[in-house]
Amino acid sequence: MIPSLDALAVFCVASVALAVVPGPAVTYIVTQSVDKGQRAGLASALGVASGGLVHVAAATVGLSALIASSATAFTVVKLVGAAYLVYVGIRRILSKEVDEELEREPATERQLYLQGVVVNVLNPKTALFFLAFLPQFVDRDQGSVALQVA
Repeated sequence: MIPSLDALAVFCVASVALAVVPGPAVTYIVTQSVDKGQRAGLASALGVASGGLVHVAAATVGLSALIASSATAFTVVKLVGAAYLVYVGIRRILSKEVDEELEREPATERQLYLQGVVVNVLNPKTALFFLAFLPQFVDRDQGSVALQVA
């Protein structure tokens, strides 16, 4: 059940490419890092990574395939994700307009972590990546498909 070194190398390169290609998750991490510092960026990155694990689990049990095959489900996930990002942006803009002189209570690392999880869980690009990418590394002759995906 262990992939060849060549397959593992291709998987690692493609995974790194997914992680660094700008998208909602990368934008969230960079924004938090620049705005709130290194610890906030790290908490955000850990949240995004945890959200990625949700997609791995979903791909393992076949939920990503369900989302990809249902246009309605895909659209709902996409719209919920977009709405969340719009909500966060509007809230940020309005909080600056209300009173820039008042110091806001900074977001805790826990809040930044949870926001990172939400940003990545609601990112349909990630679900489709796992759906399209992981099956290429599954060998049906090597045993449990779900175990290999996991």
